[in-house]
Amino acid sequence: MTPTPTPPAVKQHPWRWIPTLYFGQGIPYVVVMTLSVVMYKNLDISNTEIAFYTSWLNLPWVIKPLWSPLVDMFRTKRFWIVTLQFGIGAALAMVALTLPTSKFFQLSLAMFWLMAFSSATHDIAADGFYLLAMERHQQAAFVGVRSTFYRLSMIAGQGGLVYLAGHLQTTLGSVVQAWVYVLILLAVFMALIGAYHVWALPRPAEDRAVRSGRGVLTQFIEVFGAFFRKPAILSILGFLLLYRFAESQLLKLVTPFLLDGREKGGLGLTTQDVGLAYGTAGVIALTLGGLLGGYLISRFGLKRMLWPMVISINVPNLVYVAMGVVQPDQLAVVAGGLVLEQFGYGFGFTAYMVFMMMVAEGEHKTAHYALCTGFMALGMMLPGMPAGWLQDHLGYVNFFIWVCVATIPSFAVAAMVRIEPGFGKKVAEAGE
Repeated sequence: MTPTPTPPAVKQHPWRWIPTLYFGQGIPYVVVMTLSVVMYKNLDISNTEIAFYTSWLNLPWVIKPLWSPLVDMFRTKRFWIVTLQFGIGAALAMVALTLPTSKFFQLSLAMFWLMAFSSATHDIAADGFYLLAMERHQQAAFVGVRSTFYRLSMIAGQGGLVYLAGHLQTTLGSVVQAWVYVLILLAVFMALIGAYHVWALPRPAEDRAVRSGRGVLTQFIEVFGAFFRKPAILSILGFLLLYRFAESQLLKLVTPFLLDGREKGGLGLTTQDVGLAYGTAGVIALTLGGLLGGYLISRFGLKRMLWPMVISINVPNLVYVAMGVVQPDQLAVVAGGLVLEQFGYGFGFTAYMVFMMMVAEGEHKTAHYALCTGFMALGMMLPGMPAGWLQDHLGYVNFFIWVCVATIPSFAVAAMVRIEPGFGKKVAEAGE
């Protein structure tokens, strides 16, 4: 008897799952890092406790490369993604259940810790799945799409959900009950995302556990060792740490510059003006820059586009020097400057994202991509820490001049790094 052939797997188009995957990836991050602060403030927790304990919630994203090989070694990335989305939904529901209790602060923090580690692990699996489920040229082309929906989740969380919590507090007359409803809504949303991805995520043949048969610890060490044995690893690390050396300092001071009074060297905008000019127009420009960058890399390749993108991410910083000197008082002028700088940042940052994909190529691409993102976080954290101190001592104009000088390392590492010919270019995939 002739066996019935297994029907081929249905190929899911990237537009069917990338938007929901990366929107869902952003939600738990914004809950842990932003909504938790607002919620605790509403619930009369002291600023000292809020700052101290919620700052510690950053830790899983900083150290996530340490357990990233485990995601490679056990089960599929698809399994991790769906399971963790349901787990994050459960953690959100648990936070909601702790709020009416007398020990809500300690109990909710424990749930936020669980959510933070789950979210960081989900990031590892999602980024690895992205690399496995699509061809190289698709990876480059959809960088802007994934960034767009991740940023939309930030807007939904920081804007829409905070507004909803405030509205419910007024309507219900209870801060606790308002946040319970917001968290339950989020829990249901994450469960629905997980259920949708059971159907929508593709099943690439490469998505499998990667184990060598040796002991877990031995293989764990080998995964890290393979990363640091990559050719030209020093120039790779230099690029990961220094490509955004100037931008990492600038980002810490943009909002204070916009809000500070003109007598302090700032622009004296209202919070609403900042939301409109920087949070809306700026984010749109950032998104459009990323979309254009992804398209051009898929058309011409990373090697050809690297220098235009290095220039794009650095030169527009001069806008802040000009605004610091002139201190324009027309919102349209300020918004125009922010749009120019943010578009350049979004366009130039695309090169960094695709570079990490190139570095991660190989058997352990999930773990190696997570290592790249760890160095990316370190490259943003360390230069950003003293940025406020520098601005206090230099003033805004001199600080922005320093930021422009600090672009030199970015140009230097771009000159030193080696880019694989044709990487990210669609025609290179199809015909070369």
